[in-house]
Amino acid sequence: MTHTHSLTIRIYYEDTDFSGLVYHASYLRFMERGRTELLRDLGLGQRELLQAQGGLFFVVRAMTIDFRKPAQMDDLLFVETVVREVSGASFDLDQRVMRGGDMLVGAQVRIAAVEGGRPRRLPAQVREKFASVASPRGA
Repeated sequence: MTHTHSLTIRIYYEDTDFSGLVYHASYLRFMERGRTELLRDLGLGQRELLQAQGGLFFVVRAMTIDFRKPAQMDDLLFVETVVREVSGASFDLDQRVMRGGDMLVGAQVRIAAVEGGRPRRLPAQVREKFASVASPRGA
């Protein structure tokens, strides 16, 4: 069964561009919040990781985005995040920004673990938490 984390986002004036539609970069912020809340729900607070794991933090290594439909002022959106693959120093996520049953934006994201500006293997306990909720594509 797929473990999907969901975060509710309300669209405010600050999220839109001059046309009244959500500015494309706003979706990146929404997805970042979704990823952060997924980590928090897994017991992996970013501040604690940075302090407890000798400076470990996560960076977006790669992202592919498909903008399908626009959102506008006062829309209620849901950012869905699914862990797909976990490897030695990175993990892959699928993220969708939904309005009701409509997918507005879809993204595949590769997150890398970094320490001191260099790639680092995921600590075993971190890798295990991601693996416990991973739903590989096609499974």
